[in-house]
Amino acid sequence: MAIRPPLTNLCKSGLLVLAITALSGCTSLRYYSQAISGQAALMWSAQPVESVLEDPATPEALRDKLKTAGTALKFAEEHLALPVGRAYSEYVAFERPYVVVNLVAVPEFSLAPHQWCYPIVGCQSYRGYFNLEDAQREQAEFIAEDYDTFIGGVTAYSTLGWFDDPLHPGFTRLPDDRMVALLFHELSHRVVYMEGDTAFNESFATAVELEGLRLWLEQHYQPQRFQQALVRLHQRGQTLALVAEASSRLDALYDQRNEISLEQLRADKTYIMNQLRDDYLALSADWALAGPFGREPPPFNNAHLALFRQYNQYVPAFRQLLREHDFRFAEFYQAVEALAKQANEARQQQLRALAQRFDEHL
Repeated sequence: MAIRPPLTNLCKSGLLVLAITALSGCTSLRYYSQAISGQAALMWSAQPVESVLEDPATPEALRDKLKTAGTALKFAEEHLALPVGRAYSEYVAFERPYVVVNLVAVPEFSLAPHQWCYPIVGCQSYRGYFNLEDAQREQAEFIAEDYDTFIGGVTAYSTLGWFDDPLHPGFTRLPDDRMVALLFHELSHRVVYMEGDTAFNESFATAVELEGLRLWLEQHYQPQRFQQALVRLHQRGQTLALVAEASSRLDALYDQRNEISLEQLRADKTYIMNQLRDDYLALSADWALAGPFGREPPPFNNAHLALFRQYNQYVPAFRQLLREHDFRFAEFYQAVEALAKQANEARQQQLRALAQRFDEHL
């Protein structure tokens, strides 16, 4: 989320967008129009954190959250080598439960998500909207073409350092440890961003978030709180194993799409998805904390599986890489940048090897 960038920067962004949309048709024009207006609305309504803290009308709970965020940002800069700069130095208030919503669309008989390509940031496996109705309109277009889709609310997002992202209720509504972890996650996107590989980017950010939170809690004499984060991570890992097994079965099924009838394909797909949901409900029945898909998830489809895999699959590998650099974060970031520059096959091989060496209890 951006806050009042210099006018020259804003104009350059707008001109770049206009140049692209002129070539890309009405759908792109509508999309970039809502993105610009949504971003501008956030920029214009943001206030310096210092002003919010000094305002006697600011609720004490919000005041405490902003102070905690300020301490976490200083920690991120000094201990995690994250490029904070002026990020999160302003606050914007809004009432909706999310800052944007993301649309994911995947072909009916595939687990490879549709890619949207953008200037500067490259291609991504999702498209963000400030307005739910706009997302639903594009969702309907994909559904008409027999795509599986999913729309989910997003707590926060990063502009990759192009703007100074603000604090907002997506952060401050969270418990302190979750808010701090989210700040570390979003700041990490400013360090390394690999065009076209959502799984790489999000797994890297999640690893920084997790190890940064552990160090933060140790410094604040709350190491026991990290156990909750590990519980959530363990739940994600167990869920990922279920998703991976179901995905393997689905891939095998989809490879037969030219050999068996459409009715049989759909029936077998539904059976696998229903079994995955049943397995997840059985696995999570005794969990004190709600699992990654919640207590009562809707029927699964390809979009749910594709999105979940992207955010989790390389986390152990990146955590191991950080360990092998003795938690020297600056060196770790350099190693991740080098990894991102490798050819896909070599990069995948190294990530698999790192994950195999990782042990949570070492």
